[in-house]
Amino acid sequence: MNKLIAVGVALSLIPFANIASDKKKPNDATIITIAGKPIGSTEFKYVYNKNNANSPEAFSEKSIKEYLELYVKFRLKVKEAEVLGIDTTKSFNNELNGYKKQLAQPYLTEKSVTENLVKEAYARLQEEVKASHILIRVAPDADPKDTLAAYNKIIDIRKKVEVGQDFEAAAKQYSEDPSAKSNGGSLGYFTALQMVYPFEDAAFKTTIGKISQPLRTKFGYHLLKVYDKRKAQGEVKTAHIMIRYAAGTSPADSISAVQRINEIAKKLKAGQIWETLCNEFSEDNNSKAKGGELPAFSTGNMIPSFEDAAFKLNNIGDISDPSQTPYGYHLIKLLEKKPMAKYEDMVATLKTKVSKDSRSDLSKVYLISRLKTENKFTEFPKVLTYVYSKADSNLIKAKFDFDKSAKLNAQTLFTIKGNKYLAKDFFGYVKTKQKDKGTVNPAFYMSQLYKEYVNETLLAYEEANLASKYEDYRMLVKEYRDGILLFSLMDSKVWTKAIEDTAGLKAFYALNKDKYQWGKRVVATVYNTKDQATLDLLKAKIDSKYFEANFEKGDKIEYKKAAFDVKAEVLKKADEIINVLGRDKNYVVEITASSEKGEVTTKVSPSKQRLDALVKYLTSKGIDKARITIKDEGVKAVVKGKNAKLVSVKYLSTAISAFEKGLNEKQALTLQIKQGKYQKGDDTVIDALDWKVGRAEINKSDRFYLVDIKELIEPGLKTLEEAKGLVISDYQNFLEKEWVEGLRKKYPVVINDAEVAKFIKK
Repeated sequence: MNKLIAVGVALSLIPFANIASDKKKPNDATIITIAGKPIGSTEFKYVYNKNNANSPEAFSEKSIKEYLELYVKFRLKVKEAEVLGIDTTKSFNNELNGYKKQLAQPYLTEKSVTENLVKEAYARLQEEVKASHILIRVAPDADPKDTLAAYNKIIDIRKKVEVGQDFEAAAKQYSEDPSAKSNGGSLGYFTALQMVYPFEDAAFKTTIGKISQPLRTKFGYHLLKVYDKRKAQGEVKTAHIMIRYAAGTSPADSISAVQRINEIAKKLKAGQIWETLCNEFSEDNNSKAKGGELPAFSTGNMIPSFEDAAFKLNNIGDISDPSQTPYGYHLIKLLEKKPMAKYEDMVATLKTKVSKDSRSDLSKVYLISRLKTENKFTEFPKVLTYVYSKADSNLIKAKFDFDKSAKLNAQTLFTIKGNKYLAKDFFGYVKTKQKDKGTVNPAFYMSQLYKEYVNETLLAYEEANLASKYEDYRMLVKEYRDGILLFSLMDSKVWTKAIEDTAGLKAFYALNKDKYQWGKRVVATVYNTKDQATLDLLKAKIDSKYFEANFEKGDKIEYKKAAFDVKAEVLKKADEIINVLGRDKNYVVEITASSEKGEVTTKVSPSKQRLDALVKYLTSKGIDKARITIKDEGVKAVVKGKNAKLVSVKYLSTAISAFEKGLNEKQALTLQIKQGKYQKGDDTVIDALDWKVGRAEINKSDRFYLVDIKELIEPGLKTLEEAKGLVISDYQNFLEKEWVEGLRKKYPVVINDAEVAKFIKK
């Protein structure tokens, strides 16, 4: 399990955040004592408030006592983890250190800069820009001469566009963005936080119809032309019905998908209920049970064709025409249109996005500057000059090395709050980080590495001292520490144990099996048809032995000569028959043969010989003889100038699903078949019938149903396999309860009732 998910699971099971100091503060009354260790009222009040302040029952006697019980259980489990030494293991510390890195990130930014960037992003989100660009690639760490060459190239392109060359044509001709060849550099409409920050900044600052000055991003140099600016469309919330169709699948599947989506659209226009059709036919399994509902989205956050169709809908409840995306065909229903949210409602989300966006680089620049001042960063220029002098061709070939014992390498390169960082420390960093840089100037590359080293060292120093500077950071780290401990122990004592302890699970099931009961059930097949005519056709076909597999092409074998040659004329088709029968165990083949008048004959007719030879060959290749039906039509006349078609092949299926597929190929959604065991509440159609063996018809939501109930199953016990998920859950609860009872005996708990009473609101 992913570490972040794992700890998230653990923390979600903690009904509070245990973030107070391990030591009870002076003059803080004790509310709980566990194994002789006191826990202060201040800590309990903090964690209770954090998780219950908004509850209408906050500080009631019931709420306080229930929460106190959860809190005690949690502290007992953490205590056991500490006694077992889980917090001293390498794996625990590696995991905690990973989370500490993540938790430190908000403290390693310049808050005032971030706040301004958040406000700027919100202001820009009110608008959408339509633009195109031309890109000349150059790496962020390119040699100055390569950077200059790219800059001169983009300047030259700008001059050509300025004097009249069409921007789109220039993009196709010069841009090094691969998509420009087909789209002329078009980016469509976009808004803040969807492009790298320098690009976004230029787009919002460039006037409509104008071309920007060259701008640098991590991709290279860009020219940007702005075509339009419009008020942000806000967000739309939609639902969809999807029929899957991926590019590259067969033309037949494409036609089928189009037919099906068009048929659903026709039903919607005829007044049928969206939710019913969505649940019945949509192939998006994540949304169909919710009426196809999708999360709200804004410009640039959805597949363009889907987005365009959605934003064109004006009124709540409007439904689009079928729209194609790379995933398939969609009908889109408008559920809600939302204007831009208020700043105070978006600020938390925007802060997170800004911290991950390229604009956060600005915050880091200011942060490094502040850290240098706060921590009295002092650089020694002479030593820095010495360091740069060691840059040679080996460095750009990733072969740099240095003499650790050399006297000059022990010189101080810079200090942070008096802590010395030596030339050899930096050289060690260079040796670890160096990469083959081709023809880059060695001194330039060394200067880049030095800048990275200084920044990383300052940030590492700050991170190492966060706990002493920020109380809330220290508390948050402790919360994660306890969460990891809880997860580790709960996993081994409860969660995984309940799954892997098969003997214990069986014993628990045996003692509690009366809890796991089936209600009355039926074994049934439900046939769902589009109209009465289809239902009547179904009833005529339903008891057939074979159904035509219309979607499997048959074959006819024509003879070019009268002479009988089994190998050349018949058996060459046998492998095709074997392949078709191998695709579905329900297929059978019907082979019909005839003899041409005047053919060479023996005591056995040529048609009989051909059939016998073909059957013999098929069975020798593993085809069951029961899957082969033959018909000998004897001698047939031949039309003058034409060869007789002497053998024909037709495929049938023993499964009614072939009949279903054949009908749906002609018109989508004509027939749907499902079968299984059902109890009350599983299927609304079956729920509406009298439960008795036999067939019954019912009309529901403009569909015509035939239900074939084959068996009634009386209420009874579920087997362990049938109830396994529920049994495992109950067994986990049992194991946890038993374990906590053992911990209470191992670590005595004393509650100060008088102190608890002070919390209860009268």
